[in-house]
Amino acid sequence: MKSHLLSMWNVLDPLYFRFTRLQYVMDQNKKKTLFRVRLTRYKGKPVILQDGTEINKNDVLLKIHLHNVKMLHELKQVNGDIKRGVYVYHMIKRSLPILDSYVRLHWKANEIKGIIGITTLYRGAERLGFEIFPISNPYYMLYKKWTFVPINSRLSPTLCVGEQKWKYLYV
Repeated sequence: MKSHLLSMWNVLDPLYFRFTRLQYVMDQNKKKTLFRVRLTRYKGKPVILQDGTEINKNDVLLKIHLHNVKMLHELKQVNGDIKRGVYVYHMIKRSLPILDSYVRLHWKANEIKGIIGITTLYRGAERLGFEIFPISNPYYMLYKKWTFVPINSRLSPTLCVGEQKWKYLYV
């Protein structure tokens, strides 16, 4: 069943990519990293980060998306929940300097106030430089839970903290 979901996801992912206006973050060798991104205007409640950065409504942020199909293909060879969690952590860690370069060289770099992501995979995110904030809108939380049923059927629940607790990650 899980392999069928992944096969179906491989077919649907290009459509998702196109309709969400995502762009790949490429490394020096023009290979796709784990991140896909797009600019977005912030619509949440005001947030103050530890460095004093204030993120307010309509500020420009770079929204990061993990390339889940790529990640799941690589995780197929990794056995055990702890090994998978560590592997994902290191995949993200390797991609962060490339993401930093992407933001610095972006044509709207002066407008980008920060980076935002939404995930259940936030264990260890602070060690990667992210700050974690809860999602306060219960309807948005429910939407995220339902749209990620296919991903969560492939991943072990132990990679997520608690029972599908979605969090905002800021940097």
